[in-house]
Amino acid sequence: MTLRPETRAVHSAGADPASGAIVPPIVLSTTFEYETTGEDHHPDQLIYTRWQNPNRAALEATLAQLEGGAAAHAVTSGSAAMLTIFQALRPGDHILSSDDMYFGIRVQLNEFFAPWGLETTYVDMSDLKAVRAAIRPDTKLVILESPTNPLIRLADIAAIAGIAHENGASLLVDNTVATPVAQSPIALGADIVVMSLTKYIAGHHDVLGGAIIFAREDELAERVMRLVRIGGGVLSPMNCWLAARGLQSLAYRVRAHSENALQVACFLAEHPKIERVDYPHHPSHPQYDLALRQMSIGSGLMSILVKGGRQAAIDLVNRLKLFTSATSFGGTHSLIEHRESIEEGTSTPANLLRVSIGLEHPADLIADLQQALE
Repeated sequence: MTLRPETRAVHSAGADPASGAIVPPIVLSTTFEYETTGEDHHPDQLIYTRWQNPNRAALEATLAQLEGGAAAHAVTSGSAAMLTIFQALRPGDHILSSDDMYFGIRVQLNEFFAPWGLETTYVDMSDLKAVRAAIRPDTKLVILESPTNPLIRLADIAAIAGIAHENGASLLVDNTVATPVAQSPIALGADIVVMSLTKYIAGHHDVLGGAIIFAREDELAERVMRLVRIGGGVLSPMNCWLAARGLQSLAYRVRAHSENALQVACFLAEHPKIERVDYPHHPSHPQYDLALRQMSIGSGLMSILVKGGRQAAIDLVNRLKLFTSATSFGGTHSLIEHRESIEEGTSTPANLLRVSIGLEHPADLIADLQQALE
């Protein structure tokens, strides 16, 4: 019986075998009793919670199923997920990266891994000719984010996967903004998917976590597993439990986020004090056709450019009442943030505001924006 994602998210863990509870217990024990046989332990045997934990195992299995992957690892944050991938590469390897990756990833590559021997070339991933020109014989990994944060640019995942594979490289896609509800990078040819569980997966602004999902259990996947388990940057049992609970309602929440966001985007796109709205499923987006082809829904994140420059954008934030001025996105509350203020070495426009549409009624959000713009 083939189950749809909504059903798999609810039923993948199954009932607790010890008690029959349909809500799994939180297993806080750091160590587990095991039989001493003198033989090597199975990789997933419960020995020590850095190695494996029932809550983490259940979350990882569900994530792998939802993304269509073979293996998943739950780690301490989305940034830690990328850090682990980079550590699994070798000094001298070349990375081809989107020039619009989340700023923290650029900091990792430029500040930490360039001196270690990883070389990175940044390219506009929407330009397939530029991607072909920049890839090299020693390119091991192509990484992109689609949609990007905060500029909401898209990349043609299937086309870039083809370019990467023709040149012997793997493709990694950050699927945090879209989530597996809106977009399936592995089905489009990606080899690795990375997500911040902090955002839509957990969905309530109360979990810090990240995930790495591999399409196949290859050599790189094995190295990452070793790094996670030996290094110990694993997600805590409590956060695994909360993220797994969030997964059960993910599809319905993301649909509501998307429906709300499209209504807000339509309002803002017509407002005379807004220079531009960047939202994948709004017809004004320059990559609207790609968004319709690649994303089933638009998700809940957008960026807006405010007429009048930097101060006008900051003033707008401070006049809002329902939108909270805060970082992050993907939770129940609508958030707004002046990104240029907090990004290091940013190229983000000074009048850009990143807007995360929550689960409030869209009419109330629009009314709040209207009063603030007036």
